[in-house]
Amino acid sequence: MTIDLIIDVDSLAARVPDGAKIALVKTTGGVPMDLVRALIRREVRGLHVVCVPTGGLAVDLLIGAGCVETLETSGVTLDEFGQAPAFGRAVRAGSLRLLDATCPAVYAGLQAGEKGLPFMPLRGLLGSDIAAHRADWKVIDNPFGDDDPIACLPAIVPDFSLLHARQADGHGNLYVGDTREVLLMAHAARKTLATAERISDGNLLEDDAMRAGVIPNVYVSGLAEAEGGSRPLGIPGGYVVDGEHLTLYAEMARDEDGFGEYLDRFVFGRKAAAE
Repeated sequence: MTIDLIIDVDSLAARVPDGAKIALVKTTGGVPMDLVRALIRREVRGLHVVCVPTGGLAVDLLIGAGCVETLETSGVTLDEFGQAPAFGRAVRAGSLRLLDATCPAVYAGLQAGEKGLPFMPLRGLLGSDIAAHRADWKVIDNPFGDDDPIACLPAIVPDFSLLHARQADGHGNLYVGDTREVLLMAHAARKTLATAERISDGNLLEDDAMRAGVIPNVYVSGLAEAEGGSRPLGIPGGYVVDGEHLTLYAEMARDEDGFGEYLDRFVFGRKAAAE
């Protein structure tokens, strides 16, 4: 059985308007690369991207393609394959509004969004340089203690959380296993748009072995089947990162001309990402 939330990847991308705040999980968590490429092809602009809690290839592509206005993150790299070249160029050029964070700070903000709270307290930021550069983080006195300052971080409520699941069903339930960040993202966001390796028959919530790792369809606003939809990145319980492709990207994207050639070949040319 299928329902009207199940569409194709390009139609899924069309639901993300210019200026939207989107959340993307870290490289190892199930990044919807097919959906990211579709967003670039439709030339979305002015995005506020929240990395949960770090960014990699997907974020670098969106920045280099001119899709991102604001980036909220605790780091952007290609991991062992090097620095993120488009991100570095944007920071040096001052063309990107950068909201520096830490991993716990991103999670705390999303937890506040998940619970419908205006903010979440966090201790570890006190006295740090990063806190000094975030005017939206406030230090207050603990109302239950004496001379006990604590940092308060505003809720992070993405317009859309974007993710790629191992499996989905025709009801729109998503199996993500033990990748808990994406469950947090789905709870915090106004809407979740997902791709999945496959859409199966039946109901994942009725499977005792899978239920604990399922995002229920009440949190899902759009779903597209996309086998290999996280490539050249990997997905837990599925396939691993394509190191050769990441090495190729790092080499090509070192300058603007090479980055443009990469987009022509692997995004606009619609060639297989693992080529």
